[in-house]
Amino acid sequence: QVQLMESGGGSVQPGGSLRLSCAASGTIFSMNTMAWYRQAPGEERDLVASIGSGDRTTYAESVKGRFTISRGTAKNTVYLQMDNLKSEDTAVYYCQADGSVAWRQPFSSWGQGTQVTVSS
Repeated sequence: QVQLMESGGGSVQPGGSLRLSCAASGTIFSMNTMAWYRQAPGEERDLVASIGSGDRTTYAESVKGRFTISRGTAKNTVYLQMDNLKSEDTAVYYCQADGSVAWRQPFSSWGQGTQVTVSS
């Protein structure tokens, strides 16, 4: 019922920046946690950053100080500001969200992913 759509991916040189966006659509009673994951070829899908209750954030050690996750005021949009990008950041980035569509009716959704390529 809840659909997620990522945007903002692309190709940049090392040291460059990108800003990813993820918008949720559909009936959302409450949004709890939104997160960004990434998956490189031959690798597992790993958590990059998350933002939950009270806008508490977590980051993978590899991106601390370079990436910033934030939510829009409507709480149905999440952003990932990526600065000082490295070749190792190349991956497909996925948006994930969980919350409730109604009282005692939780949801957990994934976006289709957006490609981020960092190369010289």
